[in-house]
Amino acid sequence: MTMATRLARFVVGRSWADLSDAAGNELKIRILDALGCAFGALDAPPVRAIRAQLDDFGGRPLSTLIGGGRTAPDRAALYNGALVRYLDFNDSYFALGETCHPSDNLAPVLAAAEYADGSGQELLVALAVAYQVQCRLSDEAPVRARGFDHTTQGSYAAAAGVAKALRLDELETANAVAIAGTALNALRVTRTGALSQWKGLAYPFTAFGAVEAAFLAARGITGPPEVFEGNKGFMDSIAGRFEIDWEDEDLERVGRTFLKRYNAEIHSQSALEALLELREEHSIDPSAVERVELETFQVAYDIIGGGEEGGKKQIESKEQADHSLPYLLAVALLDGQVMPEQFAPERIVRPDVQQLLRRVEVRPATDLTARFPTEHACRLRLHLTGGVTLAAEKSDYHGFVTRPMSWQHARQKFERLVARAVEPEVAAELAEAVRALDELETRDLTAILTRAGTRATTEGVLR
Repeated sequence: MTMATRLARFVVGRSWADLSDAAGNELKIRILDALGCAFGALDAPPVRAIRAQLDDFGGRPLSTLIGGGRTAPDRAALYNGALVRYLDFNDSYFALGETCHPSDNLAPVLAAAEYADGSGQELLVALAVAYQVQCRLSDEAPVRARGFDHTTQGSYAAAAGVAKALRLDELETANAVAIAGTALNALRVTRTGALSQWKGLAYPFTAFGAVEAAFLAARGITGPPEVFEGNKGFMDSIAGRFEIDWEDEDLERVGRTFLKRYNAEIHSQSALEALLELREEHSIDPSAVERVELETFQVAYDIIGGGEEGGKKQIESKEQADHSLPYLLAVALLDGQVMPEQFAPERIVRPDVQQLLRRVEVRPATDLTARFPTEHACRLRLHLTGGVTLAAEKSDYHGFVTRPMSWQHARQKFERLVARAVEPEVAAELAEAVRALDELETRDLTAILTRAGTRATTEGVLR
C-alpha cells in the first residue's frame, strides 16, 4: 500500500465522531480569526487585482466570494485564500524545521464544502483533516532547509481537505493528493531576500491548484501513486525519508496551532509583547531610546532578524515590513501597537520608524534556540538616554499554545478587523454562525459571508 493510499484511507475514514469537542471549538476559533483577517484585507491591492481578474475571466457561480459575489470553486479558493492570508495575521504552527499557517486551508475547503452542499459538521471535519495533514507533514517532512516553501506540504493538506469536503472515495482522494503533491512544489525564495506580494499569494495559488487536482481526480484523472516514496518522488527529491502512520492519526493537531496577537510574522510575537509591556509599564518616550537589543531563537533570527533569509533593515513595502524584526519593534515602540495600519505605505516610509529600526540589533541565542518550538522565547533590552536599561524576557505570548486565545479574545480581534467592512449586527451574526457551525449547513455560513460584503461595497472598501 502506497503512502498516498494510506493517507487517503485516513482522509476518507475520519468523521465527526472522531473530532473531540475541544478540537471542534479550536477550529471554530480559527475560522472566526481567519474570516476577520479576510474582511480586514478587502481593500488590499493584490486582492483587488485578483478580484478584477476573476471579474474579467468569469466562472460559473458555484462558490461564494467573501464580501459578495460567486465564482467557480477553484477561483473562490484563490480569492478567499488571498483575503485570509494577505494581512499575515492568521494562525500558525511550529514544527522543529517548519512553520506553516493551517487556516490557509479554510478557503479551498469552504469552496468545496459549499459546492458539495455539505453540512457544517462536514466542513469542520474536512478542515480538521487539512490541519492534521499539513501539521504532521511539517513535523516529519520539513522542506525549508532544502529551499522549498511550506506551501509544498500545503498542497497535500489542501487536496486532502477538499477531497474530504467533496466526499471523494479512497482512490479519488489518493489521486487528488498525488496530483497536487506532484505539481505544486514551491521555492522558498518566496520568503527570502526582497519580499514581494507573492508572499501572501503563494498558498492561495496552491489552494487553487489543489482544488483543481481534487476535481480532476473526481473525474477519474490519476496521479503518480508513489508520489511520496517513489523514484524521484517527494522523499527522494525534497524531503528525505520519513514515516507517518496515517492509520493512527487523529484530528487533534489543531489544538497545537496558535493565533497571532499582533499583525506581524509569527516568530515576532513574544518580542512584541515584551516590548509593548515595557513601553506601557515605564511610559517610555520613544525618542529616549538609543538602542534596542533582542536575543531570540535561531529560526526567528534567520527568517525575520537578518539571518540566512536576508537583511531586514531596507524596508519599503508591507511585505518587507511585516517580516522584519527591526521594523516591527521600532513601529511598536513608536505607535504602541502592531496592527494593519502600521503597514500603510505612508507609515512605513516615515523617518521616525526608518531611523529607529536601524538602531535595533537582533541576534540568535543558543539557549533560546534549544527551547524552540516548545517555547517562543526571547530576551529584550531597551537602552535609554542617561544610561538606563530596561529588560524583559518571554517564553511565550498571549495566543501561543501555553496561553491560548479564548473565543472572547478571538472575537474582539475579529470585530476590530471587520469594523470597516461589515455592519456590527452582521458581524455579530457571522460570529454566532461560526460558533454554531456544527448545527448549520455550509450554505448558512456562506449566505452571511455574502451579506457581510454590503457595507464594504457601499462605502468603497471593496472597489
